[in-house]
Amino acid sequence: MDQYEFGAPMGRANESKDHDVTLVGRKQLDITGVKQVESFDNEEFLMETNMGFLSVRGQNLHMKNLNVEQGFVSIEGKIHDMIYLDQNQQGKSKGFLGKLFK
Repeated sequence: MDQYEFGAPMGRANESKDHDVTLVGRKQLDITGVKQVESFDNEEFLMETNMGFLSVRGQNLHMKNLNVEQGFVSIEGKIHDMIYLDQNQQGKSKGFLGKLFK
């Protein structure tokens, strides 16, 4: 089983919680440092994390676990891609929705 981890360096002064993304075999995605889940359906999850907005796209996606107090989300399904939508560039281009539907 393949496992990949992406995350922020430990001990960042401006981050209240760590943000980590763990993908197991393209079937399970565990994310920490989630501030809120903006929207989700069986093809896309959009959430705000400590490191910016994160879009997760795939097939047959569903939320396995959500713990708002700890900022933890677990998603199951076939993961196609994950992308961070950089907040710093929103004002320079089409904005948040323009980037999302590019």
